[in-house]
Amino acid sequence: MVYSAPEDFNAMTYQLSEEQRMMRDSCRTFADEVITPFIRENWRREWDMNANARLPREILEAADKVGIRTLGIPEEFGGIELDPKTEVQTFAIIAEEIARGDCGLADKLVQNWKISVLLRHLAPRHLQEHWFGRLIDEPQMLFAHCLTEPRGASDRWLPYNVPEAAMHTRAEKRGDEWVINGRKQFISNGFDAGLYVVYANTNPKAGILQGTSSFIVPRDAPGLTVARCNETMGGRFMNNGEIVFEDCRVPADHVLAENDAMQKAGVYFHPGKIIQAAKNLGVGVAAYERTAEYVQNYVQGGRILIKHQAVAWRLADMAIRVEAVRSLLARTAQAVSEKAPDADPLCNMTKVFASEEILKVCQHAMELHGGNGAMLEVGIEKLFRDAAIFLHSDSTADISRFKIVKALFPHTAGKYAGPEN
Repeated sequence: MVYSAPEDFNAMTYQLSEEQRMMRDSCRTFADEVITPFIRENWRREWDMNANARLPREILEAADKVGIRTLGIPEEFGGIELDPKTEVQTFAIIAEEIARGDCGLADKLVQNWKISVLLRHLAPRHLQEHWFGRLIDEPQMLFAHCLTEPRGASDRWLPYNVPEAAMHTRAEKRGDEWVINGRKQFISNGFDAGLYVVYANTNPKAGILQGTSSFIVPRDAPGLTVARCNETMGGRFMNNGEIVFEDCRVPADHVLAENDAMQKAGVYFHPGKIIQAAKNLGVGVAAYERTAEYVQNYVQGGRILIKHQAVAWRLADMAIRVEAVRSLLARTAQAVSEKAPDADPLCNMTKVFASEEILKVCQHAMELHGGNGAMLEVGIEKLFRDAAIFLHSDSTADISRFKIVKALFPHTAGKYAGPEN
């Protein structure tokens, strides 16, 4: 008899609505029947240095058929709207299920969802019609969020609203155009995207909260260059890119938020943290499920592995960590949905806790698989690499800890010490 993990292990905490249950089940089927078989059969493809050849068109087209590629787009534009009260939780459930198959593919889709939320709230109607229309009509269309720069990324979100913490990418209004100059790096979907939401400094004398604007920039905008595809250790089925702007010109109406982009981007940042942690959780669930199946069927020393006490303890430890992450994730998603005052520190707590705990889960998975855990064709080491990348995704763990303590103690830890001389 072949044993496996508990069938509904990855749905213990959420009280799912009928809509959420249907989406979870369809995404789980998509992951099990489409994504996972492709990843296991084409493990060499992950290391193809031709970024365009890694993930076939059929995978994104299959995601389109399931309906998950157009979530967050208003129904009037042909998309699938979710219940606003539970939208964040629904996105998290879906992201977890897709990441069980592959976190890189999940990240491709997540960027589209998050940018769609921004466009829905901030873009003028004619640009919504154009870009939502293209996303609906073109299964290969991807969006990207250009925030990180060579000289600053998640550290910019420390509560230091001063000019020296401003974006290095600059945008200047010239007539009926905005002209953008700068460089963005470590951009999810950056190598493949057809549309970028770009953050730039538009008031050098102001702090980051009053001097940052965001823009819609099409890939074919004059002055935009996709400089390279970054070869990452994990999440390799999402092509991370570096983008250069040299007198890049966009029409004046392509500004999403002028000088207050950081405040208005709150509709994206908090849900983004939730979805990031949910993807991380999906990797951990995959590691747990595969390990549970392995130790119940592999014989060592005359008995199946799970009957060895040390192995059983490790498997229990994996289950505890996965469920603890899920519980904090559910708590944080609820806080974000309710716009609770503790939502911000909870988001950063969830990011740190998920990234560190799931990495331990995947370490246990590698060790419990013995030598097989290190073999590329088995795929357990891939889960470990995928988990490791989350330590650096959407802010580093250390910067997230800074944000937590500064949010909790704004009158002491939140004080700015001044620039280096």
